[in-house]
Amino acid sequence: MMRFLTDEAFDGGITTALLRLRPGLDLVRVQDEDLLATPDPEILEWAARSGVVLTHDAATMPPFAYARLNTGAAMPGVIVVRRSLPIGRAIEEILTVWSAPPM
Repeated sequence: MMRFLTDEAFDGGITTALLRLRPGLDLVRVQDEDLLATPDPEILEWAARSGVVLTHDAATMPPFAYARLNTGAAMPGVIVVRRSLPIGRAIEEILTVWSAPPM
């Protein structure tokens, strides 16, 4: 199963619901890892060693992820969850990704 890291702007209600629905979900918040106010490139560096980033930040996080890929750096993934997506749907989709077999 995959491990998720939520960035500091990620909806705490989604995080709480995910952990309540799936107690075994491997999810950490940047707040838990002492990464508050850390620039996106450093969050991605941490995630490259530890898991996939969940974010609402479609403006800056994906371009930094592509930049990592272009340099050949490790990049396990970034999942951008639109803020306009209903919370229940966001939770369903994240759990679908989490439960998918490894590729």
